[in-house]
Amino acid sequence: MRTLPGRMRRWSLARQMLALQIVVVGVTVTGGAALAFLQARDLLVEEAAGKSRAVTVSVADSPSVLAALGDSVALQPYAERVRRETGVDFVTIMSTGGLRYTHPNPAQIGRRFLGTTAPALEGRTFTETYTGTLGSSVRAVAPVRDAAGRVRALVSAGITVERIGVRLRGQITGAVVIGLLGLSTGGAGTYLVGSRLRRQTRGMGPAELSRMYEYHDAILHAVREGLLLVDDAGRLTLCNDGARELLGLRGAADGRHVTELGLPSSLTGMLVAGENRSDEIHLTGERTLVVNVAVVRSGDRSLGTVVTLRDHTELQSLTGQLDAERGFADSLRAAAHESANRLHTVITLVELGRAEQAVAFATAELRAAQELTDRVVGAVREPVLAALLLGKSAEAAERGVELAISPDTELDDIGLDGRDLVTILGNLIDNAVEAAVSGVPPARVDVRLRADGTTFLLGVSDSGPGMDAATAREAFRRGWTTKGDGRGLGLAIVGQAVRRLGGTIDVGAGRGAVFTVRLPLRGRDVP
Repeated sequence: MRTLPGRMRRWSLARQMLALQIVVVGVTVTGGAALAFLQARDLLVEEAAGKSRAVTVSVADSPSVLAALGDSVALQPYAERVRRETGVDFVTIMSTGGLRYTHPNPAQIGRRFLGTTAPALEGRTFTETYTGTLGSSVRAVAPVRDAAGRVRALVSAGITVERIGVRLRGQITGAVVIGLLGLSTGGAGTYLVGSRLRRQTRGMGPAELSRMYEYHDAILHAVREGLLLVDDAGRLTLCNDGARELLGLRGAADGRHVTELGLPSSLTGMLVAGENRSDEIHLTGERTLVVNVAVVRSGDRSLGTVVTLRDHTELQSLTGQLDAERGFADSLRAAAHESANRLHTVITLVELGRAEQAVAFATAELRAAQELTDRVVGAVREPVLAALLLGKSAEAAERGVELAISPDTELDDIGLDGRDLVTILGNLIDNAVEAAVSGVPPARVDVRLRADGTTFLLGVSDSGPGMDAATAREAFRRGWTTKGDGRGLGLAIVGQAVRRLGGTIDVGAGRGAVFTVRLPLRGRDVP
C-alpha cells in the first residue's frame, strides 16, 4: 500500500498547490487567532489591574474613609456603593493588621484579609493576582495615610479572573467568527487559484511539467529551423538558437519589440501584422528565408504568433544557377532552330542554282556567330562568366535586344564564387533586357567586366527608361520590379550577394539605368 507522500507525488501540480495553500491559510488563521487570544487576555488583565489600582487609590485617599476607620457600619455602605459604581468585584477596607472592615459578603467582615499586604504597610501601592474568598482575582492594595503620613489602614479593590474570562470569551467568539470567515475566504480563493492553475497546467504534475520543459528546451536547441514566439503586443517571447543564427541576432532578444531587432522592414512588418502567412520569401543581410506565420488564438482573442524560419539561401543560389543552365539550354535550342532555318535557306539557294549566294549567306552567318564567340571568349577568360554571356546574348537576341561587350572588357579567372557571379551578372542582365525592351528602339544592353588591382568591376547599362533617385533607393528591396507587380526578387538577391562578397553596388543614369558593382579580390593581385 502506498504511503501518503507517495500518493501526493502523483497529484497534479494544481492539487498539490491547493493542499499546500489550504495548510498555509489554516496555519496562518489559527496562529493569528491564538495571537489575538493572548493579546486580548493580556490587555484585559492589564485593564483590570489598572482599574483596580485607580479605585483602590481613590478610596484610600478619601477623607471620609480615614474619619470612619474601625466603623464597619459606616464604611460598608460606602465601599459597596463604590464597588457598584466602578464595576469592580470587591472593595475591602482593612486595618493594618489585615482585619476587614468591609466586604461584598458581610459574613467576611472582621476576618483576616487573604493576600499580600507588606508592600502597602511600607507605604507602596501594588497589584497582584491572588486567590481569595471570591476566587482568583486581579487586585490592588494601597495604604490609607493620616495627615502625618502614617499608614493607618489598607484598602484593596479587585476584579475576579472569572469575570475577566467572561469578557475574554466574548472577544474570543468574535475572533473565531472572523477567523472562520478569513479561513473560508482564503479557502475559496485558494480553490479558484487552484482551478485556474489546473486549467493552465492541463492537470499535469511537477514531474510531468519538468519533463515537458526539458524536452521543450532540448527541441528548441536541437532543431536547425528558426522558431519565434511573438506576443500580441509585438514583443519577442521566445527565440531559439536557429532563429538567432538565421536572423543574425546578437545579445538578449527575448522581451524586445520586433521593431528593435534590426530586421529588414518587410520582415518586421510581417511579424507585427498578426496575420497568417505561408511560405513567404524574405531577405536578410546575407540569407534568403522562407517564413511561415501562424496566429495563436484563445476564443476570439489573439495571444500572439508562432513564426518558423527556414534557410533558403543555398537553394536560392542553386535555383539561380539552374535558371542560368536552363537559359543556356534554351539558347542552344534557339540557336539550333535558327541554324536549321539557315540551313534550309542555303539548301534552297543551292537547289535554285545560286551557289555563290548560298556560300555568301552561310559564310556571313558563321562569321557573325564566330565573331561573338571569339570576342566573348577572348575578353572573358573566366569560364563561368563567358558561358553566361554567350547564353544571355542568345536570349537577348531572341527578344530583339543587342547584348554588347564593352571594348575594354578584359577578365581572367578571378577566383570568386561562380554561383555568386552568375547570380549578380545574370540578374542584372535580365533586369537590363526587361528595361531595354520597354524603352525606345534600338534596344541595347552593354556589359563591362574588368579586374583592376584588387577590385573586380562589373557594369551593366541598358537603353530603357532609367531610374529616378527614389526608384534607385527601392531597387534592391524585396518585391521591387519594373513590372510593378511587387513580386521581384532578382535585384534583392543581387544586393544580398554583393553584400555577402563584401562589395558595393551603385545605380546611376546614362541612356537608361547604369548598375556598377565593385567586389574586392582579397589576397589576389590581379594585373
